[in-house]
Amino acid sequence: MKIYYTDSFPIPLPENHSFPKSKYYLLRRRIEESQIASSVDLKIPRPTTYAEMIRAHDPTYIHRLQHGELSAKEVRRVGLPWSPEIVRRARYSAGGTVEACRAAVAEGIAVNLGGGTHHAFSDHGQGYCWLNDSVIASRAMQSERLAGKIWVIDCDVHQGNGTAAIVKNDSTIFTFSVHGQNNFPYHKEASDLDIALADGTDDAAYLNAIEKGLAACTQNFKADLAIYLAGADPYADDRLGRLAITKEGLAQRDRLVLHHLYKAGLPTAVTMAGGYARRVQDTVDIHFQSVLAALESKS
Repeated sequence: MKIYYTDSFPIPLPENHSFPKSKYYLLRRRIEESQIASSVDLKIPRPTTYAEMIRAHDPTYIHRLQHGELSAKEVRRVGLPWSPEIVRRARYSAGGTVEACRAAVAEGIAVNLGGGTHHAFSDHGQGYCWLNDSVIASRAMQSERLAGKIWVIDCDVHQGNGTAAIVKNDSTIFTFSVHGQNNFPYHKEASDLDIALADGTDDAAYLNAIEKGLAACTQNFKADLAIYLAGADPYADDRLGRLAITKEGLAQRDRLVLHHLYKAGLPTAVTMAGGYARRVQDTVDIHFQSVLAALESKS
């Protein structure tokens, strides 16, 4: 199974910044040192191209992003300091989702150890997200005629507002977001299907909501490819989560989603999305479970 990583490209951040950049390297190292190392093919993707980016984003925004012309307010909205290095990392991370989609079409499933940057809108970034990798990758697959209809399954604890906004008039991309009702973003966009969960939702209610949502989506939309955002932030001890999902509950979620997609015959690209546990190792554990579930679904 192909796994794409981008942690070799630095994210320059001030000391004690809240973004957990170490999780990406720690996750790759966990895979390399694990029993699955011989069963996966770890690869650095190519960066997403300008042509790919402007299928999802306004060309003026892309120009301003690449040339450091964003206003201080626009940069604050993202929550990460602008730098050429951080833009390069964003392009490689989005490229990882494009490559994972290509590999999924060819081999059934693939993983991007980054991605899931679902708060990026067509003309601005938000919430740690500069580029919307799910839409960039979806439209790349359509342009390359590898997939016509694409299903974005977003299980990050925060609603995929940027994704929903970009594709709101696009009937070829179906967005399903299951997220915390009272969590960021406080203004929600309309996905094709939204399931909003109360603070403190437990494993049983969470898994039941996802199962019902998957069934409804399958009934209403026939896809050729799925992109699954396997967020770690519904975890009970996530700093930004507000739900009460255990590690085992999240592992069951991954198996549930990926088994459903396997039964539907859908090639699937898995992205890691958010994860802000008080202990970064907990986030790494959860993301590693997602990788294991992807590998198991291939066998």
